[in-house]
Amino acid sequence: MDNIRFYLSIFIRRLPYFLAVATVVSAVSVIVAKTLPPAYVSQMRLIVESPQIPTNLAPSTVATPALEQLQIVEQRLLTRPNLLDIANRLKVMPDQDRMNPDQIVDGMRARTQIRTSAGRGQATLMQISFEAISAQNAAGVLNEYLTEIQQEDVEYRKGRAIQTLEFFEQEVDRLSDALEKRSAAILTFKQNNSDALPASLPFRETQQAALQTNLEQIDRQIFSLESQREKLMEVYNSTGQVVGTANQNLSPAEQQLQQLRAQLNNDLVVYSETNPRIKLLRARIASLEESVAAQQAAQPTQSNTQTGNSALDIQLAQLDAQLITLKDQKKTLEERIAKLTDSIQRTPANAVTLDDLQRDYDNIQAQYNTAVARLSAASTGERIEVMSRGQRISVVEQPAVPSAPTKPNRMLIAGGGTAFGILLGLALVLLLEFLNRTPRRPEDLINKLEVWPIATIPYVQTRSEVMVRRIRRLLLVAVILVGIPAAVWAVHTYYQPLDLIADRVMDKLGMRW
Repeated sequence: MDNIRFYLSIFIRRLPYFLAVATVVSAVSVIVAKTLPPAYVSQMRLIVESPQIPTNLAPSTVATPALEQLQIVEQRLLTRPNLLDIANRLKVMPDQDRMNPDQIVDGMRARTQIRTSAGRGQATLMQISFEAISAQNAAGVLNEYLTEIQQEDVEYRKGRAIQTLEFFEQEVDRLSDALEKRSAAILTFKQNNSDALPASLPFRETQQAALQTNLEQIDRQIFSLESQREKLMEVYNSTGQVVGTANQNLSPAEQQLQQLRAQLNNDLVVYSETNPRIKLLRARIASLEESVAAQQAAQPTQSNTQTGNSALDIQLAQLDAQLITLKDQKKTLEERIAKLTDSIQRTPANAVTLDDLQRDYDNIQAQYNTAVARLSAASTGERIEVMSRGQRISVVEQPAVPSAPTKPNRMLIAGGGTAFGILLGLALVLLLEFLNRTPRRPEDLINKLEVWPIATIPYVQTRSEVMVRRIRRLLLVAVILVGIPAAVWAVHTYYQPLDLIADRVMDKLGMRW
């Protein structure tokens, strides 16, 4: 009981502070609650619809998640230029002519409430509401928002689809040019190395082997003719006679030609005309026919070596002519074999270079095929977005003009402000007492000095002092209860309305009642 009486005495002593704070806050709350203009709130609901064409048949190239799409729309909707444009056209804000652009933007954002809801297996929704001092302005701003959202959604999706299409068109053109360059490089390389390409290597190796065989045969013929000539000369020098003077009507080339023709006739019994062996025999026969014809046309009638024996001279002349022809053939064959050998030796390096060129070409071709496929998909996606068949934002609930104000809740503002003022006054009293360490009771002396006093003598005031103290307190309370509300009213009336101050504070804080 003593403690309660003690704390009550402390509260009475601090009553002016409590009343000052509580009265100011309560007076402001009551005046603001009474003078705040009515607020109308209009709202609309949007939903993100799935694509009308199944994505497994024709996917759109704008693959933006529904929640992300709404967030993009929200950020672009609340941009400074957009809000200023709407506010200036509709004159949304109260006393807007005296507000700077920053205050207008803050006010528009504070009055705009956006809530999104999404979940697994649920539709993605967005609810937008706007608060204004008139019902027409509230609905008008939301209609502007709706127009901006739908226009922004269409432009965003079309823009993304067109950019994707243009990108793949440029990519296809770039890869097409690269393919043409690689193809031209391969063609130029093949033209410059047409005699040493890997594709013709087996044929050249076969041709080289055939020419080598012919060269060996010609060497044997030359050796045979030279041996025959030496034998004739030896016999003639030793005996003075010419042996084997039978006219050799056929030269070695003619004899070889007859042998090849006979071999061709025999092979035709077994092989067809398209057989490589038959083709090779015919080529050799044609070559020998040209050689025999040239030999017969240029055959000298007399040898350079004259022995005085006409029969021997004729035979030697024939042998020398055949040797000259065979040596010319040998030289030609050696030149052809050298060219073939050089081309065969260059073939591996050409094969490596050609493989590198072909590999680059194949890589670019694969990229080109992929780009063409993606270009087709991008073209389909762009067509889907142009026809508005993809994912889009549609309206579930149109903005409506509210028929009655929804704000402010005057009782809540006045009652809440008064309660807050009382709590704030009590908090001030507690703070003052917490900071005040002056001892007031014997217990305080014991706790502070840590000694037990023999006795405590309180200060006893006279009757006149008590009366003066009570009168002062009553006057102070009267001044607080009357003067502070009067001062608040004067500020509201002659300086600036409290509702306007409160409205701007709420705009700055980004919140509403």
